[in-house]
This record gives sequence, structure tokens and C-alpha cells, in this order.
Amino acid sequence: MTARSSLTVVLAAGEGTRMRSSLPKVLHPVASQSLLAHVLNAAAAADGSSLAVVIGPDHEAVAAEARRIRPDAQVFVQHERLGTAHAVLAAREALARGADDLLVVFGDTPLITAETFARMRAPLRQGAALAVLGFQAADPTGYGRLVVENGKLVAIREHADASTDERKITLCNAGVMAFDGGCALAIIEKIGNNNAKGEYYLTDAVSVVRDLGLEAVVIETSEDEVRGINTKAQLAEAEAVMQARLRKAALDAGVTLIAPDTVYLAADTTFGRDVTIEPFVVIGPGVSIADGAVIHAFSHIVEAKIGKKVSVGPYARIRPGTSLGDGARIGNFVETKAAVLEAGVKVNHLSYVGDAHIGANSNLGAGTITCNYDGFSKHKTLIGEGAFIGTNSSLVAPIKIGNGAYIGSGSVITKDVPDDALAVERNQQTIREGGAKRYREIKMKAKEKKGK
Repeated sequence: MTARSSLTVVLAAGEGTRMRSSLPKVLHPVASQSLLAHVLNAAAAADGSSLAVVIGPDHEAVAAEARRIRPDAQVFVQHERLGTAHAVLAAREALARGADDLLVVFGDTPLITAETFARMRAPLRQGAALAVLGFQAADPTGYGRLVVENGKLVAIREHADASTDERKITLCNAGVMAFDGGCALAIIEKIGNNNAKGEYYLTDAVSVVRDLGLEAVVIETSEDEVRGINTKAQLAEAEAVMQARLRKAALDAGVTLIAPDTVYLAADTTFGRDVTIEPFVVIGPGVSIADGAVIHAFSHIVEAKIGKKVSVGPYARIRPGTSLGDGARIGNFVETKAAVLEAGVKVNHLSYVGDAHIGANSNLGAGTITCNYDGFSKHKTLIGEGAFIGTNSSLVAPIKIGNGAYIGSGSVITKDVPDDALAVERNQQTIREGGAKRYREIKMKAKEKKGK
């Protein structure tokens, strides 16, 4: 057999009116990625592969998401909803170009894997014209049944049309199909609309294949993997399955999850060796965590790079654009955003560092604030290596604090500070002997007078 490398993927995006949301169904997130992104990432690109996405009218946001993931994606609009086969034929132009294999998938099945797609393509190399994905349903009610005889698929019987014996079948249709590219278009074009609704159903491809004397087979997978999503409840169920997968993968890779069920991971989270994640940590998209880092409890991290042996939290918020150098320490109730903290920087508690670059081994005391926003624009704070910023200091950007500079506690710094300079900005302290006693007496007299 010659190798089959070229692949056309036709993906139907779906409508999702039952989601009760203005957001298109396939753009809802699971593990911080859209349903569509999960499916497209699973349908990994092959040599000569192409992608066709079929959407309904006025779904440009779905088209944009598809192109973000696969810039080569072609988008086709199904102007009338006349069934699944009709949706696939909306991409007739892509099918007509030909490929070794054609995958027809759906954008609301985020748990499907690249391994399953590869297994579906395998029988096509052995001469099958069609492979249908099936699963053993715990409750098959409502699903189309896959009728198999002598190891070959002979029919997909919808629940309403199934006989009493056929309704006992638990092998059900997942909807995903793989066609031999050489005959795919001819098969789909032969599908008729001889049914009560006058629609064109992709499930009828099995009978077309049989009529042509060709072979159809079933590839089985788990019910979890082919969960379709039409409601927010189903979205939550898929999230739970995905999180379980991601946690297991992290544990298998050597990450220490002290209380795994309390940790939320994104699909693209990457870990180094000997990473520890404490309970109730949320990791959003675009996060990498290097060797030996510890993320303490109740921390939230999004779009950030965490270096080796970094300590984060507890109760820290690491926002997009943050890069923490090796050995940096971010303590409790610290927030960072668009900030580069070089190796060994310490921000141990109660601080905000935004739009800043902090040099190696600098120390920011409790309550330090980079005042980056003037109500109109964001401005940058630059702090050199080995600087010490005293407790409760406000650094009004744009500003530059030099290497080795020392800022006295309680200062509001508005001017650049040279290397190795000491900057203190405070009003002179005054003490009035007996002042507290006199103040209390005045207040008590005023209160008594008000009560009369």
C-alpha cells in the first residue's frame, strides 16, 4: 500500500441555540480553548492537508477563529439548513480538489483526539470506502444505531426507525466519518432527501456505499470522547472530562498536584520537571512553568512565563504578559501584569507591578505600587538590578530607578533615581504634645452637645 498523506477536513460548526448565549456554540471554551480549537488541533495537519469549515450565515466570528488556528482554512456558508450531507456539500469546491482521505467532523466535540482520527483513516488504507466512528452508549435512547454484520457496517438506523431488536443495539453513531478521498464526493452527492423532512443526511452514506459494492466499517471509541455539546450543562460535563485528562497528563509527566481535583489547567499549559501545584490554583491559557517552580494555593495565572524555581503565591494573581525569571518570588496578594521580573526578584506581599521591567535581585517591599496609568495612557516603570524599594512606596511612571538604588519606605517617587542613589519623599513628621487628649475632649463635647 502506498502512503496516504493528503487529507481534507470538513468541519461543520453548528448553531447551538440551546446554549442560550450570544456566543456561537463552537466558540464556547473548554480548558480555556474554544470547542472549535480543540477539534482542529486534534485533526492534525498532514502533508497536502486542507481545511474547510462550514458555518451558518452571519457567523464570521467562527470563521475568524478557524483562520486563527489554521490560516489556510477555507470557509463555506450553508445558507439553508437541509441536513448534515447538505452541510458537507456546501464545501463542494474543497472536496472536488481531491485528497487521499476526507474527514467529516463537528465543531462541538472537543474531547475527540488525534489518535482517534488516525485510527479512522487506517481502514481506508486497507480498501474501505467509509469509516464511521461509534461508541457503546450507556443509554442508547435517541442515538442512531450502527448495524454491523460479519464485521462490516450495513446501516445506520435512527432510533425512531429502528426495530425492536435494533433498539437493543448499544453501538451508536458518533457522527464523525472518514471517506476514501477518491470516491467521497461521488458518495455524498448520491445521498437523497427521501425522508419526512426532505433533508440530506450523512448517515445515508452507508447505504450508498453498500449500493456501490464498497465497504463501510466502524471504529469504536469511548462515549466520553464523542460528547457533543448543545447545552451549558453538557459544556460543564465536557470541562470536567477535559480537566481530568489534563490533570492525569500532568501527574504522569511528574507534576506534583497536591489536590488534583481543585486545580484548573488550560489545554496548552506546559510544565518542566519537579513542578508543584498546591490546591485551588487556576491556570489559564498561554502559561509555561519551568523546572522546580512552586505555585502556592489560591493563585491565578494567565498568559505568563514562570521560570525555574520560582515561587508564586499564595493568593497571587499573575496576569498576561508577565515573565518571572529564575528564582523570583511572588508572595501573597501580589498582582503582576505586562511585567518582566528578572532572576531573583522578590515581591513578597501586597504589591502591584504593572507595565514594568525589574532588574535581577531587586526587592520590592510590601505595598509597593507601580503607578502605570494616568487615566489616559499606560506608562513604564524601569527598575535596575539590585534595587531596594521600601515598604508602601508608589513609583509614578514613566520612571527609571537605577541599579542599586534605595527608595525609602512610604515614598512617592516621581523623578528618575540614579544608580546607587537614596531617594526619600516624605513630609516632615510633627509631634504635638497632648494633642491626642485635646482632640478627644473636643470630639466628646461635640457628641454630648449633639445628643441633648
